Amino acid sequence: MTITTNDFDGIRLVVTGGASGIGHAIATQALARGASVAVLDLDPTGAPMGATQLRADVSDDESAATAVGAAAAALGGIDVLVNNAGIGAQGTVEANPIDEWRRVFDVNVFGIVRITRAALAHLRQSPNAAVVNVCSIAATAGLPERALYSATKGAVLSLTLAMAADHLAEGIRVNCVNPGTTDTPWVSRLLDRAPDPNAERAALAARQPTGRLVTAEEVAAAVLYLAGTSAGATTGTALAVDGGMAGLRLRPR
Repeated sequence: MTITTNDFDGIRLVVTGGASGIGHAIATQALARGASVAVLDLDPTGAPMGATQLRADVSDDESAATAVGAAAAALGGIDVLVNNAGIGAQGTVEANPIDEWRRVFDVNVFGIVRITRAALAHLRQSPNAAVVNVCSIAATAGLPERALYSATKGAVLSLTLAMAADHLAEGIRVNCVNPGTTDTPWVSRLLDRAPDPNAERAALAARQPTGRLVTAEEVAAAVLYLAGTSAGATTGTALAVDGGMAGLRLRPR
């Protein structure tokens, strides 16, 4: 469900990885609530109608800086930065070669560093500046076959807290959301490669106490709450959107 109030009127929002999945849902909801939105993506053509589309490779210094500058120019500044771009990885600590570890860290962690560094000068000029990082339940719960991915998201969680401390005096709030397993194109591709996709989907749904996958729209709503002025007293917080996975210990049914 998309909220259609105009509480984001005048807000200039940049979202990375905004052409699909969670990022697309964030951009869509922000536009519906009155924000001006720039989508930064390797292929931004899938961005929702009304968003400024900019190609950006968050793993490349020049590409990241150029895209953020173009977004600020197109929007007339930046009030909210949503660091959503990321890639997945499967396997135990020994499953992926070191080069793959470097590649995933380069996108999931250093990508946030590159984009945020480029955006800070613009955020400092905003009276309602906020950064929201899309993290993961993998940062706080041990999940099987997710060693590399979990390590990057643990870094994102720690980086969020450090950034919140560093930039509080500048009027920039920094938070993150920790989605559980979310029904996105990336998860669909994982399921397609499973020996029994239906059984794998059921297993992923069952490990969340609600018994279902999280929706991209639910994650987007949490992101925009943290980005909005109603969360003005919230910084350095990780908001779980995980069907209760992080905190609930239910008895077997």
